[in-house]
Amino acid sequence: MTLPKTYADGNCPLARTLEVVGERWTLLIVRDAFYGVRRFGDFATQLGIPRAVLTNRLKSLVQEGVLTREEGGAGGIEYRLTDKGVALWPAVHALMNWGESFYSPNGVKRVLRHDLDGGLLDRDGRCRDCGSAVPVPEIRVEPGPGFQPTGTEVDPVSGAINTPRRLLEPIATAHNPG
Repeated sequence: MTLPKTYADGNCPLARTLEVVGERWTLLIVRDAFYGVRRFGDFATQLGIPRAVLTNRLKSLVQEGVLTREEGGAGGIEYRLTDKGVALWPAVHALMNWGESFYSPNGVKRVLRHDLDGGLLDRDGRCRDCGSAVPVPEIRVEPGPGFQPTGTEVDPVSGAINTPRRLLEPIATAHNPG
């Protein structure tokens, strides 16, 4: 059930935010966009999301200005986070931290580092080595001690996501050479 478009108090920022990113799959699409997924087929492969749902969610995220839809290399369409989309990183990171705390008994699934000096990021996104608040393009994500690959055959998108890489760096696959 979707939240109503109008609220009793007339202005609830949390309710409005949930209208944009609160539907099932939407934050996972945003998360994967941070991981560098840009193509429709790659989102579908990585998430196992029904194509009609993915189409709807991508369209909504573009309409809301969270993603752009643009021509990519070889004539394909790519979806990229806008500045408004990148501004969701603290919320995505906080939700990841919460999930790691309560649902990852073997340790964190993904480690975040400051790509410039290799320092681990704390829960607030600060580098433990240099103390900087690390901007999204300088964050490197890599498998952590709690990471366990699923399945026996790794698709190219999962393989790229599970390799140390900077956030927002586009994923290159055989059908998407980057």
